[in-house]
Amino acid sequence: MKFRHALVLSLLPAVALAQERKEKGNLVIDGIPDIPADTFDRMNQYQNARSATLVDWDGADKGILILTRFGDTTQLHRVGAPGAYREQLTFTREPVAGGAADPSSADGFYYGQDVGGGEFEQFYWFDAKTGRATLLTDGKSRNDDILPANKGGRFAYVSTRRNKKDFDIYVGKRDDVKATRLVKEVEGQWHPLDWSADDARLLVSREISINETYVYVLDVASGEIKEINPKPGTKIAYGSAARFTPDGKGVYYSSDEDSETLRLVRQDLATGKKTVLTDLKWDVDGLTVSRDGKWLAYTVNEGGASALYLAPIAQPTKARRLAVPPGVIGKFAFDRAGKRLAYSLSSARSSSDVYSFDLPAAQKPVQWTFSELAGLARDSFVTPTLIEYPSFDGKPIPAWYYKPRAAGKRVPVVVNIHGGPEAQSRPSFSAVLQYLVNELGVAVLSPNVRGSAGYGKSYLLLDNGFGREDSVKDIGGLLDWIAKQPELDAGRVAVYGGSYGGFMVLAALTTFPDRIRCGIDVVGISNFVSFLERTEAYRRDLRRAEYGDEREPKMREFLQRISPLTNAGKIKSPLFVVQGLNDPRVPANESEQIVATVRKNGGKVWYLLAKDEGHGFKKKTNRDYFDAAASAFFETYLLK
Repeated sequence: MKFRHALVLSLLPAVALAQERKEKGNLVIDGIPDIPADTFDRMNQYQNARSATLVDWDGADKGILILTRFGDTTQLHRVGAPGAYREQLTFTREPVAGGAADPSSADGFYYGQDVGGGEFEQFYWFDAKTGRATLLTDGKSRNDDILPANKGGRFAYVSTRRNKKDFDIYVGKRDDVKATRLVKEVEGQWHPLDWSADDARLLVSREISINETYVYVLDVASGEIKEINPKPGTKIAYGSAARFTPDGKGVYYSSDEDSETLRLVRQDLATGKKTVLTDLKWDVDGLTVSRDGKWLAYTVNEGGASALYLAPIAQPTKARRLAVPPGVIGKFAFDRAGKRLAYSLSSARSSSDVYSFDLPAAQKPVQWTFSELAGLARDSFVTPTLIEYPSFDGKPIPAWYYKPRAAGKRVPVVVNIHGGPEAQSRPSFSAVLQYLVNELGVAVLSPNVRGSAGYGKSYLLLDNGFGREDSVKDIGGLLDWIAKQPELDAGRVAVYGGSYGGFMVLAALTTFPDRIRCGIDVVGISNFVSFLERTEAYRRDLRRAEYGDEREPKMREFLQRISPLTNAGKIKSPLFVVQGLNDPRVPANESEQIVATVRKNGGKVWYLLAKDEGHGFKKKTNRDYFDAAASAFFETYLLK
């Protein structure tokens, strides 16, 4: 690790290394002045707001398993009853990424974890009797999507262990780490979705891009694989969840076949007959079926907010919308007996907590966890308003508008741009955004520029390939809208974003250099060609489908031309660049080269590198410093 760190820093020219640089723990603090103590103090409460997200119902029927953080990292806990204390079960140095109960065992659970944010996740079995964890994977490759079988202590997952690039499908057993590869050889991104009730078949998907996926039934014994809905020459997007019907004769899934949005479908496997169960304006973005075969539940993304529906399997079109407050639903799951439906819910004014409905009535949710807000008043948090503004071509672009309570003067603005790019800004809880609004008194606008998910497949494809610059122009449309608002100060606008949002920050600074005061780029792409050549091999083809193939001469020339690194000489405003050294998605080189180039051009750059992080900061001590530094950056360059 020390050698790799030295290698990355050696990429910076002498002019960059001449900047004041120091190390604090695993943080390399380069060109950042000392942060005032009162900034840390003001940030402290917001940074200590907790959350709880659903992992699964406990295998021993002793409540629920959740992820929450009490120390520096997120760990797995058990909550025995609604409102009961959170019993911590894992105590590891690295954050726990997720987990699952085993339907065939009450003696433990599975969980996943990487090292240093590198995303080469490994799976473990935690034995509740001994309190010990056993490594189930090879300890080296990237492993994803652990899916316990219904019995026998087996589980399915995908792994890049064969060639570090393609996700083969494996089945393992808790007592035998020699997993079996089910299909001789696959290419690209694959995901196990569901086991049939008899564990004889797996429902699996292959992802080419966000608008092209395929779903198959895989025979576990023979390895025979069969596509469920073959449509040669037609690109169909399927949702990330699909389930066998209780009798195994059909499947439930969501797809955009013959539709702009993802609709819920039941398909008979023998005949291929499809029955569309929903016809909504919005995407069905999640679904699950109870183990007793009585209930179907699904979520709908209504412009960013979630709706939760419950239907009897016998009458799937007779779905009932449940009484869930406005917010964003995370994972949801039925208990073993099919008597309760649990879900995580986050809203702008409430961090994520876990709730459940008792079935069949499902009238009033029961709250299981009560996450502390570190003494902050919930009523002080701002609920965003959904607005639309016209872009350069007249297309309406949705955005969430967080408006500070203070009135009487024009306030500065932070434009917060999501990553992906096939992601979506949604009205879930963000301590950082609430801090910006309440403590710094700035307005926050979170746009869903073209290419964002949640608004139909046509909107989703508008920024692909040679359309990339149009999404940057959408930020120009937002700047025009800001200038027309009497309460906003168009002369004090900052941009803030991570990953693809980091690229958008850099692109906005080069495209609108006289209209933006400053920008914070977190793990952002600075050059599409070097990014595509250096991102981990297992991600490369998926990203080429979105950004374009850099191996094609015309596309390579285009990607070079529009890349912020090529246009870095146009950056006039102060820039704060944040990077995790172990980032497998956007390698550290992307940040190093933009820092070096802007500084060479005489620009002002703060640079923060974490040696024990990857694509974003997950450890609290690192986030504490970064958030305080971000506040100081805005106070220095935006508020004045």
